[in-house]
Amino acid sequence: MTEIGYTLSSEEHGPNALVRQAQRAEAAGFDFASISDHYHPWISQQGHSPFVWSTLGAIAHATDELDIGIGVSCPTMRIHPAIIAQAAATTATMLPDRFFFGVGTGEKLNEHILGDHWPPHSVRLEMLEEAIEIIRTLWEGGQTSYYGEYYTVENARLFTLPEDLPPIIVSAFGDRTAAAAGQMGDGFWAVGPQGDLLDTYEAAGGDGPTYTQLHLCYAETEEEAIQTAHKHWPQSALPGELGSLLPTPTHFEQAVQMVSEEDIANGSIITDPDPEAHLDAIEAAFDAGYDHVYVHQIGPEQASFFQFYEENILPEVT
Repeated sequence: MTEIGYTLSSEEHGPNALVRQAQRAEAAGFDFASISDHYHPWISQQGHSPFVWSTLGAIAHATDELDIGIGVSCPTMRIHPAIIAQAAATTATMLPDRFFFGVGTGEKLNEHILGDHWPPHSVRLEMLEEAIEIIRTLWEGGQTSYYGEYYTVENARLFTLPEDLPPIIVSAFGDRTAAAAGQMGDGFWAVGPQGDLLDTYEAAGGDGPTYTQLHLCYAETEEEAIQTAHKHWPQSALPGELGSLLPTPTHFEQAVQMVSEEDIANGSIITDPDPEAHLDAIEAAFDAGYDHVYVHQIGPEQASFFQFYEENILPEVT
């Protein structure tokens, strides 16, 4: 079964707006929503970075049926995995059978803030594996002590646990992490219709739900959409590993000076207001093998996006 979702962009909207957007997404007919977990926005123009766990608590009581997941959290540096285990268990209790927990190796932008050394990706992947082991152990209940290479837990017990534990969905941008996701996760998370990564995940034994995100900017004209996307989401056009290595929004603002509106027009962001462009992109992601595809409307204008999708897109894909 395929499902279509909506992005709650914590970098672009405050907590109260995100709660209202979750309500609107549910009313429009989206199957699920994914909320980002950032300490900083990518660039100052985006303007927000509310604490995701507080926002999730409000969304739990503002919605009735919409599935909600974190896409994604890094449970290794900024917050100790034992605390993340408690936060996710509480959230799953408030969203029974509606919460899924996305995790990844993180970006320096968010995770270096306590002065910890930012390790290479291979080490971060080892840390993630250990963090997931701690989280799963604490979710079993009972008193837990753990002495690992990266983390220590002493005499910890979670007393508030959901009846059904949430799936842990592991994010990947390369083959090595995709293979690891197949071994240690309950599902797989990507950006864009990357069928090769999905093949790697499945070859490593992964058989859980699969998620991918599509970035778009709906506006009355494509020119307006390109301008908005360039203003609010230019970092998507940065090459290579810059997105995981730059430490502050100021550094991203310096880097995106290299990004032009032409780069946005020729990139992966959907800016064509023709419904067929959106339907084709969603269908391509489903055809690549993903069963959960969710869209990110870039910029402050969300009302017209919801109307456009409610009238033109959702009836065709749900």
